[in-house]
Amino acid sequence: MAIIDLVSWSPQGNKTIYAWRFPQTNLSTYTQLIVQESQEAVLFSKGQIVGKFGPGRHTLNTENLPILRSLYGIPFGGKNPFTAEVWFVNKVQTFSIDWAVSQMPIHDPDYNTQLPLVAGGRYGLKVNDAEKFLIRAVGAKSEYTQDDLTEQFFGEFSTKTKSQIAQYVIKHRVGFKYLSAFLDEISDYLKNVLNPFWDNLGLELLQFNITSIDIDKTTEEGRKVAEAIATQASMSITGHTWQQEQMFNTANNAIDGFGSGNGGLLGGLMAMSMMGGMGGNGAVGGSMMQPQYNQPNFQGGTGNIQGQEQEQGQVKMVYCSNCAKKFPSTSRFCPHCGDPYNPCPKCGTDNDLSAKRCVSCGTLLQQGNSTCPHCNAPLAEGATFCGNCGKQVQSSDTCSRCGTPLPPHVKFCPKCGNKR
Repeated sequence: MAIIDLVSWSPQGNKTIYAWRFPQTNLSTYTQLIVQESQEAVLFSKGQIVGKFGPGRHTLNTENLPILRSLYGIPFGGKNPFTAEVWFVNKVQTFSIDWAVSQMPIHDPDYNTQLPLVAGGRYGLKVNDAEKFLIRAVGAKSEYTQDDLTEQFFGEFSTKTKSQIAQYVIKHRVGFKYLSAFLDEISDYLKNVLNPFWDNLGLELLQFNITSIDIDKTTEEGRKVAEAIATQASMSITGHTWQQEQMFNTANNAIDGFGSGNGGLLGGLMAMSMMGGMGGNGAVGGSMMQPQYNQPNFQGGTGNIQGQEQEQGQVKMVYCSNCAKKFPSTSRFCPHCGDPYNPCPKCGTDNDLSAKRCVSCGTLLQQGNSTCPHCNAPLAEGATFCGNCGKQVQSSDTCSRCGTPLPPHVKFCPKCGNKR
């Protein structure tokens, strides 16, 4: 085979090539080696390195390669042939290596659950030890590209990356909602951790950037988690809870069937009642639902449907005129807001103290001052005896405070507790 007089390499195209082997091995002590800027040439012969050359023009004689004398018995001077592999290593800095890892379950300290995460970004490398790189990474390939590098070490790289991200999040208790604010810190942390891994291969990790950490929406679990987080964020903005959201949905479904007979009407009324209960301190139900104190009974095809007042056994429940929350009619005050219970004598609905008529049935509540039937003197409200003549003005069979009829054997009013 012909002796090669000139050995050089000029990369073509946009493909990033880290190492390239010259195809011919028939060299001589007159062969010229040209190494471009940002390149390094390494010669292998008989399984060992015989020389390394930086940028410039070099003659492969025994002066530059003294080991040839012992390997081939080449005397000093003259044109003597020998065989050797010439490797060119590209030492240009590259900053365009994209990376991504998935299936990264991390326990979130805010949501207190495992979140399936994905992460991605970009990093840059540079060959800083050509000999180590050729031996530990390239091997027997004739050309070693960026794709070869990322594919060959993807498993180890992704394992280390996922592990270190998880460790950082757990150690510093960074919640998913705040991860974007820590991308720079996590990037620097991973660069320091991963640099020894690449250095062992003869490479220097120039930069390491994380551009995103997000929910893994490629899985069913991830899609459900993302939807739940979005729903929570929406409810935080609108100012209501998950329980209220479910009540709204149930109420809307009931209202949809409002016109379909007794069942639809009842569903609509129940929906209105549910929505009234969502108001807390009257935000929704306090103003909209206050007229709905007494729910009527309906006779339908499904039998007798009782109103919502009959709860807690046989105790009648009423709605507070102040906060619109239900409480037992046996109470003198609303247990939720402390407002006095001012019942209608006909239907028991709680009314405002200033109300002249019942808001539910229209019964007159405020009447003129009564007088003693014996002496016509004015009587105090609820008086049993006249303060002027001392005669009895109210039957002892009714409570002097609330007017409730009293059985003959009782000593105290069963409704308000007033002594007979």
